[in-house]
Amino acid sequence: MRLFPSRSSLLPVLALCFAFGGTLDAQTRPSITPPVFTRADTLRGMLRSERTCYDVRWYDLDVRIDPEHRFISGSNTIRFTALEPSARLQIDLFENMALESAALDGGRPLSFTREYNAVFIMLEEPLRPGTMHDLLLRYSGSPRVAKDPPWDGGLIWTKDSSGNPWVAVACQGTGASLWWPNKDHQSDKPDSMRIRVTVPPGLEDVSNGRLRGVTTLPDGWQRYDWAVTYPINNYCVTVNIGKFAHFGETYAGTDTLTLDYYVLPADLEKAQKQFAQVKPMIACYEKYFGAYPFSRDGYKLVESPHLGMEHQSAVAYGNGFRQGYRGTSGSPWGLMFDYIIIHESAHEWWGNSVTAKDIADMWIHEGFGAHAEAMYVECMFGTHAMLDYVNSKKPEVGNRRPILGAYNVNNEGSRDMYPKGSLMLNTLRGVLDNDSLWFGLIRGIATEFRYRTITTEEIVAFVNRATGTDYTYFFDQYLRYPGLPKLDVVLTAASGTLTCRYRWQADVKGFRMPVKVTTSPGTFAFIRPTSDWQTMELGSMDPKQFRCADEWFYIDTQIRTVYRAAD
Repeated sequence: MRLFPSRSSLLPVLALCFAFGGTLDAQTRPSITPPVFTRADTLRGMLRSERTCYDVRWYDLDVRIDPEHRFISGSNTIRFTALEPSARLQIDLFENMALESAALDGGRPLSFTREYNAVFIMLEEPLRPGTMHDLLLRYSGSPRVAKDPPWDGGLIWTKDSSGNPWVAVACQGTGASLWWPNKDHQSDKPDSMRIRVTVPPGLEDVSNGRLRGVTTLPDGWQRYDWAVTYPINNYCVTVNIGKFAHFGETYAGTDTLTLDYYVLPADLEKAQKQFAQVKPMIACYEKYFGAYPFSRDGYKLVESPHLGMEHQSAVAYGNGFRQGYRGTSGSPWGLMFDYIIIHESAHEWWGNSVTAKDIADMWIHEGFGAHAEAMYVECMFGTHAMLDYVNSKKPEVGNRRPILGAYNVNNEGSRDMYPKGSLMLNTLRGVLDNDSLWFGLIRGIATEFRYRTITTEEIVAFVNRATGTDYTYFFDQYLRYPGLPKLDVVLTAASGTLTCRYRWQADVKGFRMPVKVTTSPGTFAFIRPTSDWQTMELGSMDPKQFRCADEWFYIDTQIRTVYRAAD
């Protein structure tokens, strides 16, 4: 997904806040104005009957891209299966783009109407459920230009240092329909896709999948024909147009995987050094998540004029061949790898293979994707390094809005989904306290939901089944509410004896997460707080020796010590 922007300028202030309790006090948080949703948001985000009546099986996108005039023209054929007897279909194309014609199964042109960025195709008669059809859409226009890619969606029209056109696209969240007509909802991925991109003489295009051929047209322009043989998210469909140097290698893992790299010629030497990280990364991810999901289509890393994006089998890279995130990290371990390579490639498993049905559940992409970085650190450098890395993300969390967004209106939740999502997963590992179970759980999610679109509820149900414990309360607290669960602790030292009283304060009724604390000097053990006060005796332990194992548990711990004189 769009990457979590750096907050390096906030780190000192936020670190101070966490030093005094782990989260910003509610009274110091700026008020958050609830979003107001419109009819356009509903049309974009809801699975209305005009969308649920058909299932996309295949896209055949054929576009001509003119960098000089910043203009696109072409067609998309949608092969679909009718699911309900509807005579009206919704497809999506931004209203600044012209839909020139629509035809079903080679027949005469169909009429259509527009409402915002939604287009409603009027069929001559309702389709019979179970039948397969081809809807040919011809279109053209000057697509939206990205102002701040990859966070602001659109086309990127620029030039390389030699003055050659350099074109890319980043559209997650904003919508793939800003540049081509499709069913723009994450719940419906085609089984496969053909992408044909025609570019001016002297340029080339790198898109998703395998290159099947290059055709020189009568006017000298060249058409690049790419084939995607797996399900693919609309927002992952990409073009990379420019003059590239290419090199590659083969990775012998679960499958024999081709690794292809496309960079600007001036950056070839730097790329050959920096991209050496790819093989060990793939090995780590296959160890934890299972086989690379798109082996038939290969893996490509393509230099981009924007920071990066997880375009399936053609990952966009723009980190300047630096370690960390643009050369920085909150942890020294973060400077041991290139953030964009590691994070964006993790999305091949988390986002591209396992996909949230609704963008409100984008934490499934970004929480697991961000935690994949920590798991890579553990794979390469050990558990201590992983804990240092994942806990360095705490100052990035705002805890002002829930991680989950609003459903059916194309609304992402808080950007806390990146760091807080990762910290939540690390907390779950701490709760389980069983690494065999933990690693099996993560791999199980990646394989059980491979190539599928899923919901938060399905993830929670899977965790509950796999662990034999109901953790619904856990996910509800971390995903549906902005604040952290607060562990209230009152230590009373009297006559050489320490007594500990503790309870949870949380938004979720019945929150009962077990947590490790010191029960004797240097020894941690689980306590099982609820919303009711509980008491335990800690013998002669010094109150200053009491702490929560907060490297494993992302909570707000409030400890108060009372010294009581002997009677």
